[in-house]
Amino acid sequence: MNSRGVRTLVLCFFLIILHFSLTPLVAWRVTPDFLVIAVLLAAVRLRPGVAAVTGLVVGLLGDALLPEAFGVGAFTLTVLGFAASWLKAVFFSDNVMLHAVFFFGGKWAHDIISVVLRQQVGWGDGAAQLLLWSPLAAAVTAVAGLVLLVLFRGILEPPGT
Repeated sequence: MNSRGVRTLVLCFFLIILHFSLTPLVAWRVTPDFLVIAVLLAAVRLRPGVAAVTGLVVGLLGDALLPEAFGVGAFTLTVLGFAASWLKAVFFSDNVMLHAVFFFGGKWAHDIISVVLRQQVGWGDGAAQLLLWSPLAAAVTAVAGLVLLVLFRGILEPPGT
C-alpha cells in the first residue's frame, strides 16, 4: 500500500473513532455522519470493489450498536462505497462544491436506503424523516466533511502536489 493509501486509512480510522466518541455526546436529531464521510473519502481513492468492501466493514462497525437493524448500515455503506468509487471515475474533480454535493448526496442516499430497509416508521414519519431530517443531516454532514477536507488536505493529497 502506498503512502497515500496509508494516510487515507489513518484518516478513516480517525473518523470512525470520532463517530463513536462524538456522536453519542451530541443528543441532537441532526448530527454529522462521520462513517459516511469516511466511506466517501476512501471510496474516491479506491477501486469500486475495494470501496464496497470498505463500506461493508465500516457499516458492520456502525451496525454493532444497532442490533434491531443489524445489516442495514453495512448494506447502505457498501452500496454507497461502490457507487461513489464508480462515480468518481465519471466526473469527480478536486472541487470544493462538488465535494459538498458529494457528501450531501451520499448522506441523503444513505438515509433513504436505511429508512426504506428498516420499515420501522409509518408513511408520515418516513416522509418527515426523508424530506426534513435527512436533508438537514446531509447538510450538516456536508459541512463537517468540507471542514475535515480543509483540515486534512495535506494528508489526503498525494506527495509532491
